[in-house]
This record gives sequence, C-alpha cells and structure tokens, in this order.
Amino acid sequence: MPLNNKPIRIMDSNRDPSMHRNGAANIFVKNLDKLISNGQLFDIFSAFGRIVSCTIAEDASGHSKGYGFVQFEQEEAAQNAINEINGMLLNDKPVFVGPFIRKKERQNSLDKTKFSNVFVKNLSESTTNEDLENIFGEYGKITSAIVMREEDGKSKCFGFVNFENPDDAARAVQELNEQKFDDKEWYVGKALKKSERELALRKSYNQSAKNTVDKDQGLNLYLKNLDDSIGDDELKELFSDFGTITSCKIMRNPDGISKGFGFVAFSAPEEANRAVISLSLTRTHTHIHSLLKIFWNIHKWNFFLFF
Repeated sequence: MPLNNKPIRIMDSNRDPSMHRNGAANIFVKNLDKLISNGQLFDIFSAFGRIVSCTIAEDASGHSKGYGFVQFEQEEAAQNAINEINGMLLNDKPVFVGPFIRKKERQNSLDKTKFSNVFVKNLSESTTNEDLENIFGEYGKITSAIVMREEDGKSKCFGFVNFENPDDAARAVQELNEQKFDDKEWYVGKALKKSERELALRKSYNQSAKNTVDKDQGLNLYLKNLDDSIGDDELKELFSDFGTITSCKIMRNPDGISKGFGFVAFSAPEEANRAVISLSLTRTHTHIHSLLKIFWNIHKWNFFLFF
C-alpha cells in the first residue's frame, strides 16, 4: 500500500543473515507491463508458494521500470515459478523469469565471457598440429595447438588452439568459423568447460520445452487452492463437459498428499475458453468453492479469475 506516495514493503523479521545473503529463493522478473502493480505481481506468483518479499522497481516519479523481484520462502517454489511463468504472456507481453543474480556475480559472469582457448571441429583427417598453428597463428600468438587423436593415432577430426590474448582468440573465431579447408567446413568457437557444456545443453532443452509450451498456449488451465480430497478423476469429470481433455493432473507431494494445484489440458483453445467462461458463470457448482483461482494463458490474452 502507498505511504507518502511510496509503496511500503512488509515481511517477517528474520535475524538470520544467511537468509538475506542466500538468493536461491529469489527471482527476477522483467519485461513487465508498466500497468502491473506490486499487488498483481504478488497474486500471480503466490500460486507457487509463500512469498516473503515482492516489489516492482520504480523510477523517481513512482512509475514502474518494467522489472521486479519476488522472494519465496522455499527454493522449490522459486524454481516452480520460473518453470511455469518464464515466457508467459502477461498483459500481452512475454515476461522473463529467472534466478536473481547479484550485481557482483553478473559482473564476474561478464568477465568470464572472454576466452583464449578455441575449439575447432570437422577437420580433415590429414590436418596436423602444424596446420592449426599456421592457420590460427595469423591472428595472434599461440601457446598450443593440438589435433585430438585415437590411441592408434587416427585423427578424431577436432582439436584445440590456445591463444595468449583473448582478443586474438575472438578474432580467429569470427574469421575462421564456417570457412572451408580441404573441402571441410570448419566449426570454430569458444572451447567450453564441462560445466559450460552442461549449461548449454540445459538451455537448449529449456528452449525446446518453451517452444512446446508456446505451441500449446491456450490449451492449458492452471488451477490452485484445490481441496485435498479432489483427485485426477474428479477434476477430469468436472472439465470433461467442455471438450476433449488430453491430460489432467493433480500435483502431489512425495507422500501422495495433494499440493492443492493442478493442470487440465484441452485439445483446442476454444474448449479451454469455454471452460473458463462457463465456470466463471456457474459459481454454485459443487466443486467451484474449492477452485478458487484459475490462471489461464491463451494466445495473447491472460486472465486471473477469482471466484
């Protein structure tokens, strides 16, 4: 609520300093529509767990800067929020939701983008270490160049070149990537550490998953505040009148107890639309009192409906 034209923030007092230093349950939200308020941001993310702090950054005149922060009590809640909300449309704008990274860590990450070790693949079997030295040596001083080989000496058709100066390495990548040598088109790029390769694979998987979500936009309903007694069958029965259900799931803890939220997916957006409209008009339905909130993303529309 505003106090002297500034929104006040209220959270539990916690004397444990590790709570403030640990950003594991803290998330960053950007590309927000500037009409979205702190209260609306809180309502959207409270579906995933208890929020201890929620704020939208504002300029000197009190207008939203289009980004904000949400801190959950539990790390699992933060991760679930990232998985479900990242890329979703809020007021016709796709929002980015990710882990909060402190300024110092962001700067360290930027510093690490420079590299001196270059990876090159799709080499001809006849390419030697000397060939790599001669080709890459035109871009700067090289400390090592090696073609990786099998135990019997046969080339694995990839290798590594290490430069003394990171700027020379970057220039070599820019100039040599996709160039042809011995009728082979080389791939030349930054040599990644194992952790970086794993991160790249995760990003590729997440993008693939996001593409799947985007393709299914308008088909899925997210429901929260479900009574513990409601199971998959009851949920399916409730929504089956509105169209063909492709999946219906109540989320549960490892001990089998309902988490109080679930998902229903339809075969067509108009069926999901019909379900939202019909349920909002029939508040006296026997199960409606337990379905307190439906958060729905369809095409470019977003609804947060309260029953």
